[in-house]
Amino acid sequence: MLKVIIPTAMLLPLTFLSPYKHLWTHITFYSMLIATISLQWLTPTYYPGKSLTPWASIDQISSPLLVLSCWLLPLMIMASQNHLEQEPAIRKRIFTTTVILAQLFILLAFSASELMLFYIAFEATLIPTLILITRWGNQPERLNAGIYLLFYTLASSLPLLIAILHLQNQIGTLYFPMLKLSHPTLNTSWSGLIASLALLLAFMVKAPLYGLHLWLPKAHVEAPIAGSMLLAALLLKLGGSGIMRVTGMGNPLSNNLHYPFITLALWGALMTSAICLRQIDLKSLIAYSSVSHMGLVVAATMIQTQWAFSGAMILMISHGLTSSMLFCLANTNYERTHSRILLLTRGLQPLLPLMAIWWLLANLTNMALPPTTNLMAELTIVIALFNWSSFTIILTGAAILLTASYTLYMLMMTQRGTLPSHITSIQNSSTREHLLMALHMIPMLLLILKPELISGVPM
Repeated sequence: MLKVIIPTAMLLPLTFLSPYKHLWTHITFYSMLIATISLQWLTPTYYPGKSLTPWASIDQISSPLLVLSCWLLPLMIMASQNHLEQEPAIRKRIFTTTVILAQLFILLAFSASELMLFYIAFEATLIPTLILITRWGNQPERLNAGIYLLFYTLASSLPLLIAILHLQNQIGTLYFPMLKLSHPTLNTSWSGLIASLALLLAFMVKAPLYGLHLWLPKAHVEAPIAGSMLLAALLLKLGGSGIMRVTGMGNPLSNNLHYPFITLALWGALMTSAICLRQIDLKSLIAYSSVSHMGLVVAATMIQTQWAFSGAMILMISHGLTSSMLFCLANTNYERTHSRILLLTRGLQPLLPLMAIWWLLANLTNMALPPTTNLMAELTIVIALFNWSSFTIILTGAAILLTASYTLYMLMMTQRGTLPSHITSIQNSSTREHLLMALHMIPMLLLILKPELISGVPM
């Protein structure tokens, strides 16, 4: 674990010591090297924990997410270059430092083998994200978005801290392997039920569950491109992996607690897909689609079967790459037209034909077309939900239909139609942007060849 965390930490002095003209080259190349080293975590293993130490362990849940976060760091740096073009040197360095700090906390959170360390890293990711949104966002509403993010996260995570301390008192340890071995101590009384609820709530807000999701569209819309990629691809996954880790600790008899969550998640997947159909803001549309996809993940993790966990894991990785790519595409449009309103940025296909191909590919993966891992994940989750209760097929089926509808709507609105009269000249797409899209797309196409790398089942 240290062989990735220490090089990532060494990116911080590199940011301040590299010559200004080589700053982007150095950081992108070095973080690419770290991403390459991290691929070793996907190697097959017969042990549940690959490198089990008192503070870190890499198991079937964390290894795909860790590789995803290492892979996205160079992509975030590449995507931000144009956005920071006019900034003074020191601001560029501070921006990079903030992104690297967020990366460090995320690596710690995913690999923690101790609940308290997981909690601390989970909360610490809030600070760099908040700095990114409030300092580098585009509109004045970014402060409002930052406040939403802060208060939603804090209000839900304080009960989690109390529940963790309660667990420590009951069992005497917070070490994950020990917690799995000990019998569930959260009894079926009201206090036990409230403790189970407190354990889940913080992750439900982060995931986000429908009803606790209002901070997400605001934060996404106001964040700079690196902030959007960080939120969509990694921070939402902290919620998902947290639920996976914590659900086993509650009492099996308190499973009635899971019914409202599954219902809300599925209803939310349906409702947010419907909301997407009437969005006029491109980034807001992609943000709501994230809520819809993560609703399926939450529903699957609550069922707690191996099959459902596997589907949730694959969907988290596929969604991380897909939504990150969609935000990058939305950003390339924004940088050229300086507007996120769909009506003002339509008909770009004749002007940027190569970008239109990336748009098409990203939208096809978003609506889970074969042969993408998104399809495999959605099918797995739908089957797991159907086995749990056959009525869920109505909600999941409708949600998948609506997903296809809003994805096609997004594609038609951005690429087809008559060009608005105010767009007279447009900057050509650059090699950097094409490389950025390719680095999102290639892993998605390769993973379907060997999906057990990310399915969370022992290989």
